[in-house]
Amino acid sequence: MTGDEVYGGDRRLGVWLEQEEMAHVLAVKSNEPLWANTDQGPTQVAAAQLVAQVNPEEWVRLSAGEGAKGPRIYDWVRVSIRPFAEPDKGYWLLARRSVAKPEELAYYVCFGPGEATLEELVQVAGTRWAIEEGFEEAKGEVGLDQYEVRRWVAWYRHITLVLLAHAFLVVTRAQSGEQKGGA
Repeated sequence: MTGDEVYGGDRRLGVWLEQEEMAHVLAVKSNEPLWANTDQGPTQVAAAQLVAQVNPEEWVRLSAGEGAKGPRIYDWVRVSIRPFAEPDKGYWLLARRSVAKPEELAYYVCFGPGEATLEELVQVAGTRWAIEEGFEEAKGEVGLDQYEVRRWVAWYRHITLVLLAHAFLVVTRAQSGEQKGGA
């Protein structure tokens, strides 16, 4: 599972996902306090502070998947968090750094099998963009954001109809071999 900072900042959701043994990569803010081993022992440290302590040679350039303009290439690093974790479980802070603008960083809290690789975590983080692109496309092509309703039932009907129309267009486009945006 993957999600943006809204989901990553919800501690109850993270705890529930872990209890359900559901692997996840959730974006978090740079100041998110995370439990990590430090020189003073286990303590809470801000995500940005943990990443600032990483040696420069630990960063790895990887693609987070294909985007509208080709591969999404970033520098990535992961830092172990949760000092008292179970041995077969993995808890990491994953950081993404822009190649063109190295000061632009994004942070993700990750949970999964202890043997999960950096590449696997990056691929999961990259899937979120496809969802975001789908929502943007649905807004532009079929009016996902064009509703003025006052009740949940009306909103639900609008969203259902719009997403069904969008799914139809995506499948039809794929079957015809047409690229996004026409031609």
